[in-house]
Amino acid sequence: MLDPQAHGLLKLMMEYGVPAVNTQTPKDARHAYLSRKAFSQPEPVKVAHIEDHAVDLGGRVLQIRQYSPESFLPAHPEPADAMVGALLYFHGGGWTIGDIETHDVLCRAFCAGAGCAVFSVAYRLGPEAPFPSAYEDALAAFDWLNERAQSHAFGVDPKRIAVGGDSAGGNLAAALCLGLKERAHKPSFQLLIYPATDMHCSHASHTKNGKGYLLTKEAIEWFRGNYVPNASDYADWRASPLLASNHKDLPPAFVLLAGYDPLHDEGLAYANKMSKAGVSVRVVNFERQIHGFITMGKILDEANTAVDLCVSVLKAALQKGS
Repeated sequence: MLDPQAHGLLKLMMEYGVPAVNTQTPKDARHAYLSRKAFSQPEPVKVAHIEDHAVDLGGRVLQIRQYSPESFLPAHPEPADAMVGALLYFHGGGWTIGDIETHDVLCRAFCAGAGCAVFSVAYRLGPEAPFPSAYEDALAAFDWLNERAQSHAFGVDPKRIAVGGDSAGGNLAAALCLGLKERAHKPSFQLLIYPATDMHCSHASHTKNGKGYLLTKEAIEWFRGNYVPNASDYADWRASPLLASNHKDLPPAFVLLAGYDPLHDEGLAYANKMSKAGVSVRVVNFERQIHGFITMGKILDEANTAVDLCVSVLKAALQKGS
């Protein structure tokens, strides 16, 4: 059964004639996504410190927003005593829409609740910057954070850096863990919220949930076309983490799914693939929910439950000695 609150949301959107994302230009779709924040997202919680970083990548700049918890003590004379865990976060939005602002409330909640630093990444979007641009930005963001954590620049423990994201952001977090697994320094944990894991979009839930539940099959094709315009790239593990040849030695993972989500089955398949490879994985399915629900805590009670659950998982994963 679909959550009654989610049903009410879908009905309201239909009554107001909210245009489908795939009928808009990317620019208009980005504006619409950000404008819905006031309607669907709860009030932002307070965190101790927020700072925007402009990371120079040689000819272009990558924006990363840092959220620091109350325990953050950057001037502590003994960094080891003050270090906190961190979450490097990638927003959702089909690699086409979304930004640091659309996910500001969620990142604040993770920071304040889990007591960890959060670094939210404004990776490049399609169609202006197609695959593998977003993946390359994700890799650059991790290298930047890890390098500074190694030197205690942010009071972040380099051994406790998790990566996470929702939807397209979950795709980037999963792919990033695959790309870093042979490195000496790699993520300690992955938080994957209804991740996209297979660009072929052929799992049964794409048909079962592909119409009437906010994220449609047509919208997914639009997003995919903007990010991965060449079908020959669908099998690349950087675009489709599920199709990687080896899923061994990945960080422990928490995978959150939604029952009425077209991406449900590929997210579950990815969790199963990791489990079969010996990775510690926990899966929770919010069976009454639609794709994108975790940022809608103002109108969906279960969104707040999901945020609280993620906070609890992050807090445990990033505690000292974990």
